[in-house]
Amino acid sequence: MTIDVPGIRARLARLLTEYGIPGASIGVLHGGEVTEFAVGVKNVETREPVTTGTVFQCGSMTKTWTALAFMQLVDEGRADLDEPVRTYLPGFAVADPEASAKVTPRHLLYHTSGIEEAYGDPGEDDDVYERMVGNIAGAPQVFPLGRTHGYSAALGYAILARILEVLDGKRWDDVMRDRLFDPLGLTSTNSRREQVDQTRAATGHLIRSPDEGAIVTPVDYLPRAFGPGGNITSTTREVLTMAHVLLSEGTAPSGRRIVSAESIREMMRSRVPVPDPYVFGPEWALGLIVCDWQGETVYATDGSTIGQNARLRLLPDSDTAVVMLTNGGPRDSFYRKVFNEILTDLGTATIPDLPAPDPALNLDLSGYEGVYERPGARYEVFADDGTLYLTLVLDPMQAQFLGKPDRIRYELLPVSETHFLMPPADPLEDTQTVAIYGFANGAAGYLHTNSRVHPRTG
Repeated sequence: MTIDVPGIRARLARLLTEYGIPGASIGVLHGGEVTEFAVGVKNVETREPVTTGTVFQCGSMTKTWTALAFMQLVDEGRADLDEPVRTYLPGFAVADPEASAKVTPRHLLYHTSGIEEAYGDPGEDDDVYERMVGNIAGAPQVFPLGRTHGYSAALGYAILARILEVLDGKRWDDVMRDRLFDPLGLTSTNSRREQVDQTRAATGHLIRSPDEGAIVTPVDYLPRAFGPGGNITSTTREVLTMAHVLLSEGTAPSGRRIVSAESIREMMRSRVPVPDPYVFGPEWALGLIVCDWQGETVYATDGSTIGQNARLRLLPDSDTAVVMLTNGGPRDSFYRKVFNEILTDLGTATIPDLPAPDPALNLDLSGYEGVYERPGARYEVFADDGTLYLTLVLDPMQAQFLGKPDRIRYELLPVSETHFLMPPADPLEDTQTVAIYGFANGAAGYLHTNSRVHPRTG
């Protein structure tokens, strides 16, 4: 099967206009052959076109790169997934003694450490990850070690990066260059913004209202603290080079061995359940999300910065990878429409729809009511006249910039006893999913949405 590139380009151009996204670059690896195309502009002010050589911020897709580098240490016998972090960082400590002593690289790789992102301001210097590890001596637990899955945006992979730095005797950025970028022949993939060719770089955009349209982001890069978990920049072709390593049991397109086949298998088969399985997938592996598409196992790695977005899907059964890099969004419905066009052309599995609400469910809504929060995020769940609602409380400055009220109410439609659909509150949103679970004495303990977990606090 082949891709109807002209047809998909035309459809993509219409969808970019519909969603207000300035530009996108797409790459497909299928049966060893790469197809690429790009549509739209890099910057709404300059109107420079996006090309297949445009460099985008990959956000949390970076975590998969960091995971691959760590698995090389495992291959070399210099690190073990199940050894305590203290084996490699003897001074490692957080507020909880058990987590301090027992957290392992495996916990960090699939986001079950439970450590709050309380690392302060570690600065932008070369010792940033050393400082992050030193700053968390008083960091509390969001949940007990290993209790559930709760996404760590920066801290978990910064700890892994610090282990890499100590064992390799060099900075994480140099580790990535020496272990992955250079051996893979990547000339457009970088971990530092200073290394990016600005003439090729996409500009991030935000959309606050349909009338205003896309505006250039006021935050053009993430802090360096996010490096191992979010700061790699790349092109579609070079992301597909990383995808080739995952699909080919550890070998580069050149045939060079990058990671052992056993390590790739371990990355894919070592998993924990995700409380909210619908937006991404029901399980999280080592640096990869595990999806179930009509019975076919598909692996995912995604990322967002403030104005850019990256999506990669790996379909091992059909030897296929699809990547999309955009400088606006993300919108889940946009990604689903674009990817399903491509996947249908290829005759592979496609992305399943979200589940439908179950009107027959008769839930005791009082067990869900409460406040669920972490620093920077607060959700208030309450029942009114037999219907469950969620109020998202935004930081006032964030709300003002986005042109939104600081309290946004959503209806929660039950799918099961622990899962809910959350229809959009404005036309710039898609339906989201929420898990409310961990019941004890009749009350839920956690709210999980967009991979983040929030404990009940009231």
